[in-house]
Amino acid sequence: MVFTHDTESALLAAAALVNSAVEPDTLTSREELTAFLDTHEFTGARTGTAAELAAVRGLRPRLRALMTSERDTAADLVNDVLVEEGALPQLVRHDRHDWHIHAVSADAPVATRIAVEAAMAMIDVIRADEMSRLSVCADADCEGIVLDLSRNRSRRFCSTTCTNRAAVAAYRARQR
Repeated sequence: MVFTHDTESALLAAAALVNSAVEPDTLTSREELTAFLDTHEFTGARTGTAAELAAVRGLRPRLRALMTSERDTAADLVNDVLVEEGALPQLVRHDRHDWHIHAVSADAPVATRIAVEAAMAMIDVIRADEMSRLSVCADADCEGIVLDLSRNRSRRFCSTTCTNRAAVAAYRARQR
């Protein structure tokens, strides 16, 4: 394991959120937001409003910048998020998860919790000098974020769809 469970979970959620903006947009309704939050096990308050959906959707460009920037820039972006959101890291234990860090209260807005959790996860990435685990999809027609948690750092595509598209294109090129 490269990172702790909470770091991996936050990175996976941030990558999924950023990639939800890649066509087709998969975060357009409150139901899709609820499914996203459930899938990524976000705890705490939820309003289920259109404003909450808009706030979460509004995070996507900021998280993309954070996840695709150079190490020094990423550190500055992390610090900006933590200061702006008034983060105060604390150890918590809930549900089936052992001790991990939450940096804002459970009643903070969902968008705040997502941004801060992503920033806290990026702290581990930056400190471990593992920025190379984050990249943009190798498919020329895709702008998805690739989070490579593999041992051999071999992941190049953001999804199975992009992997399959590249494999089919390579096959067709060989057949010509």
